[in-house]
Amino acid sequence: MTRMALRPCCGFARERRKSAAQHFVLDMFKWPPIPASTASIKISLEVDRSASMSTTGAGGIVFVRAASVAVFLFATCAHLHGQDARRSEPGRFDFYVLSLSWSPSFCAASAERQGGARGSSLQCGERPFAFVVHGLWPQYERGFPEYCQVPAPRLYRGIVAAMLDLMPAPHLIFNEWDRHGTCSGLSADAYFETVRSARAAVKIPPEYVNLQTTLTVAPADVEDAFIKANPGLSQEGMAIDCDKKRLREVRLCLSKDLKFRDCPKIARRSCQRHELIMPPSR
Repeated sequence: MTRMALRPCCGFARERRKSAAQHFVLDMFKWPPIPASTASIKISLEVDRSASMSTTGAGGIVFVRAASVAVFLFATCAHLHGQDARRSEPGRFDFYVLSLSWSPSFCAASAERQGGARGSSLQCGERPFAFVVHGLWPQYERGFPEYCQVPAPRLYRGIVAAMLDLMPAPHLIFNEWDRHGTCSGLSADAYFETVRSARAAVKIPPEYVNLQTTLTVAPADVEDAFIKANPGLSQEGMAIDCDKKRLREVRLCLSKDLKFRDCPKIARRSCQRHELIMPPSR
């Protein structure tokens, strides 16, 4: 097997007799793409002296099996491959995902977690909600930015109050601004106006507007209904999110000017279950 020779770390030769297994560290700098918070990657490799070490004095060479290093580096590269070089810079992204949550599914799951009690929140209270906005998320072609400004610019409660008709949970609005809105490159006012415009660009299929009884659906049927109601939308431009039994969300990809566009990597993550239920609005 091919071997790769590496110089031992300082003091390694003096300590090598203490144990049959030794550790050394490789510092690898400027290895793209590296997250902004990472100055270097330290790879700790355990070397079996009997199999892969020469002990010819203080200047001895440590041999590490090249195949072992290659496997480790390949795994590390794979992890970093999804990182976009722009590193969460506000305003630098490729498209949006508009996530529409089926509110009755959220409330049903919440009630199950609380032992059947209906929550007292606005979203799960007396007023019926159907599809509500979960968020408008800036995306890269591979991956997505988040928390682009820490701390986030202040979000005034007047903006929160104005968004409750589309996003009926104040804590959700604050969270979406902190995590996703700060990556849009827009002010809070402009971002939530964009959220409203994105929601207005999508027509909800009529069969889901005022659902009075539990509906059993296939994910493909929901996609077809949205495609029929929204010219320009395709199966490659959306995804269905689900839990073990319920439809949770419909996610639609939009360009920066809020036109439908394809996003194959998002679409491939669509729910693969054969049947889902949509609890009624009431």
